[in-house]
Amino acid sequence: MERLYHATLFALYQVTLLCGIALLPLALLTRRVGVRLPVDRAVLGIKEAYEMRRSTGN
Repeated sequence: MERLYHATLFALYQVTLLCGIALLPLALLTRRVGVRLPVDRAVLGIKEAYEMRRSTGN
């Protein structure tokens, strides 16, 4: 079960990175208007969860 959780977390991290890269042009355009997309917080949150899980060795 832990392997499944680890694999799911890794896949979620990869999908979040892909979405962040795909949304980059939109984020740059909205930033010019003054609106900020919180994509970086989503990527960092998933990254921290993945790295914490990875460092525990489970």
